[in-house]
Amino acid sequence: MDGWINVDKEAASAPDQVVDLEALPWPWPDGSAEAVVLRHVLEHLGAETSVYLGIVKELYRVCRDGAEVTITVPHPRHDQFLNDPTHVRPITPQGLELFSRARCLEWQKAGSANTPLALYLEVDFALQSVNIVPDRLWRDRIARGEASQRDVMEASRLYNNVIAETTIVLRAVKPA
Repeated sequence: MDGWINVDKEAASAPDQVVDLEALPWPWPDGSAEAVVLRHVLEHLGAETSVYLGIVKELYRVCRDGAEVTITVPHPRHDQFLNDPTHVRPITPQGLELFSRARCLEWQKAGSANTPLALYLEVDFALQSVNIVPDRLWRDRIARGEASQRDVMEASRLYNNVIAETTIVLRAVKPA
């Protein structure tokens, strides 16, 4: 991406910097990122829970207050996710919401069983938006007027291959 520091573990992809994001700590200073884009990256990282949580902590460390983190991933119930043996972790908006301090405090107050990861890890990412891209079959059905966005969301709770990918935008929240 022009204007960004492009990072990849593989030099063959010609990134600006060759960096293994599973090797912690990352080589960037605290609070140095005003925005981060992880496009079809996060589902490849952190097969071990401790590594994944370390990646989240590093992401928080390098973000400045208010930094926007845009994460695009294949939907975990789509063949694009299931068929790639390098995909090691499903990424969902609900899973990322566990890294929101405000949500964790709400859940604690309500007595919910959600793991308050934001509190354990001392991170805070506020969920800003979620955008889904339906599978081609569903996009065609919508275009023909045979299905609505609501139909897609209902079907995605019951069936595979309804949503192809999801983009989740988080905002880093850091105390003054």
